[in-house]
Amino acid sequence: MLYKDSAKPVKERTEHLLGLMTPEEKVGQLVQLFGWQTYDHTEGKIELTEDFKRQIREGGIGALYGTLRADPWTGVTLESGLGARAGAEAVNTIQRYVLEHSRLGIPILIGEECSHGHMAIGATVFPVPLLIGSTWNVDLYREMSRAVALETRAQGGAVTYSPVLDVVRDPRWGRTEECFGEDPYLIGEFAVASVEGLQGDRLDSATSVGATLKHFVAYGSSEGGRNAGPAHIGKRELLEVDMYPFRKAVEAGAVSIMPAYNEIDGVPCTTNQELLEDILRGEWGFKGMVITDCGAIDMLASGHDTADGGEDAAVQALTAGIDMEMSGVMFGGYLLEALRSGRLDEQLVDQAAARVLELKFRLGLFEQPFADPDRAEQVIGSREHAELARSVAAEGIVLLKNNGILPLSKDKGTVAVIGPNADIGYNQLGDYTSPQPRDRVATVLTGIRAKLAAEPERVRYAPGCRIKDSSTEGFELALQAAAAADTIVLALGGSSARDFGEGSIDLRTGASKVTENGLSDMDCGEGIDRMSLHLSGVQLELLKELKTLGKPVVVVYINGRPIAEPWIDEQADAILEAWYPGQEGGHAIADILFGDVNPSGRLTLSLPADVGQLPVYYLSKRSRGVRYLERDSQPLYPFGFGLSYTEFSYSGLQVEPAVITADGTAEVTVEVENTGSRSGAEVVQLYISDLVSKVTRPAKELKGFRKIVLEPGEKQTVTFKLSAEHLSYIGQDYKPVVEPGIFRIGVGRNVTDTLDTDLAVMEG
Repeated sequence: MLYKDSAKPVKERTEHLLGLMTPEEKVGQLVQLFGWQTYDHTEGKIELTEDFKRQIREGGIGALYGTLRADPWTGVTLESGLGARAGAEAVNTIQRYVLEHSRLGIPILIGEECSHGHMAIGATVFPVPLLIGSTWNVDLYREMSRAVALETRAQGGAVTYSPVLDVVRDPRWGRTEECFGEDPYLIGEFAVASVEGLQGDRLDSATSVGATLKHFVAYGSSEGGRNAGPAHIGKRELLEVDMYPFRKAVEAGAVSIMPAYNEIDGVPCTTNQELLEDILRGEWGFKGMVITDCGAIDMLASGHDTADGGEDAAVQALTAGIDMEMSGVMFGGYLLEALRSGRLDEQLVDQAAARVLELKFRLGLFEQPFADPDRAEQVIGSREHAELARSVAAEGIVLLKNNGILPLSKDKGTVAVIGPNADIGYNQLGDYTSPQPRDRVATVLTGIRAKLAAEPERVRYAPGCRIKDSSTEGFELALQAAAAADTIVLALGGSSARDFGEGSIDLRTGASKVTENGLSDMDCGEGIDRMSLHLSGVQLELLKELKTLGKPVVVVYINGRPIAEPWIDEQADAILEAWYPGQEGGHAIADILFGDVNPSGRLTLSLPADVGQLPVYYLSKRSRGVRYLERDSQPLYPFGFGLSYTEFSYSGLQVEPAVITADGTAEVTVEVENTGSRSGAEVVQLYISDLVSKVTRPAKELKGFRKIVLEPGEKQTVTFKLSAEHLSYIGQDYKPVVEPGIFRIGVGRNVTDTLDTDLAVMEG
């Protein structure tokens, strides 16, 4: 049959197949079920459920979500879940049944969560995107994305629901950890790298998966930092800031996009035709598939209250440009009814089904729907990928403060490793993480012990307290351990670990204990938004007790959102911001603590001194205001900030030519020298200010960055090319414009520390 002929063009194959399909089969392609509910796994065998078999026989299912996902939400555990080979074999069982028992043999689209690694048992757990952004190394992230694609496709996953391209505006939001940061340009660079890494050179390759951009759009601008809250944002800012990373990813070839839960100016993104059709498909030329977030269509009828019941919600979504529903509750239940009653035009169903089918053809699923169990065993969780995870973590950890205590000596001195995040593996992995064997995650304690393995007596440990619990019973043991040490490494912060059945920690001995009523440490992650940015529980109190010993204290933050504790910034001898550094995070932290790695992470969020300063992101207008009664409005640590164990100097900033036309180009050059005694990496950052404009502009905007490595005494000339895209903004008519005038060009180590010169733009 023509649609099975791989030599034919995708469009021709799609049209032929669509012409053979019944309304039931077309609607079936728009439905995505929860994959883990389609089979039973008992005694090492996979048995498909009778309900799933029935649905396949009666018209089919377009896709499955999270077939290999394991976490407390799915109820899939280490014991009941599927390892590398078993997962691939389970996908093959599903695909084989679909091909053999559906009328037309249309393969299932397997979609998986892969924000920082495939969310399946045994897969490599990389650092969260907030740390990835802090590397400022898009090449490294592209390499990581290739590894994630390889692990996912080896098990049969063909599409991933990543990258997250939301621009963080209020870090109280629990999903801050899933984002690259607060700046649209930086996010756009990582967006392109993600698409290139995940999708590779060929989408139908055995090492590629389709990228789904989410959450479109303004999800990170929610009211009060509350998840899925309304976004109060003007059209100009929407186009310039929140939409920018999505547009760059679409231009890079992303094949799928997911609208956000939130509303913008009263219109839910799920039914926003201007977003999905006029801008995304019309202006940007997006040709891929649009899939909802889980339960988003249901929210229209019970949440947003813009639909009168399920059928109305389903019809509204499809009409606005939705092609597939994650969870399938509404599309599967109501679209056929709407077709039969004449409320829904079948042409809209055809259009959506065609987009789903085209994606399946492009992914090569009709030619190769099956996973490779042997390859899955070889690549999933490989040593090579673990080493890559360690490298990513090491490049993204940010040194915020150092009074000279770091790096620590590997040859002498004892270290007390204290704190609730010193030896709890799940606390450093972040949300959207599968269950892990304890020995799979290198904690801070693990990393330091490995570094000093020849002299284990030099390391002492006590947890001190939990993340959220108010108990101080562990303080005594912590103080004893610290009193016997020369240096205290205190691992504080937060946790996005859901209840994995790990139970609790004995604060008096530091040992793990499994109980029926384990305490949750979770204070971050999806749906966990906060009113405060202070440390939870008695963590600050623990540090104050330890400081009475007069010992040097190195604070290591492991967390998914900024922490605002000015006392710690004043009193700690050194501070590392490690975010959630993934399975190799403890080794990466130890590499930095002991100087085997020179820290090169730089902040992609402005860190406030107090929650009352929010919003504190650097892309502020000049009219924002200067200060509050209590203090100024500036962040404690600015965007782009990060220290090193060496020093870098900037000189010779030049712009050539110094005068250009609006469609011209210019080169910015600067000399950067390592003036210290250690090899190190510097992030050279380019900022632009439009000094006079018809529409108010941010005081500074990031428009370029380079991460370079210099040996002591080495100099390098760094060059940036400026074009109309860098100098333009969305004008009064909501179209890009480059206005004649003076632009200030700043190059330096962070947004507040730059060399500056001017560029004049003349009429063309």
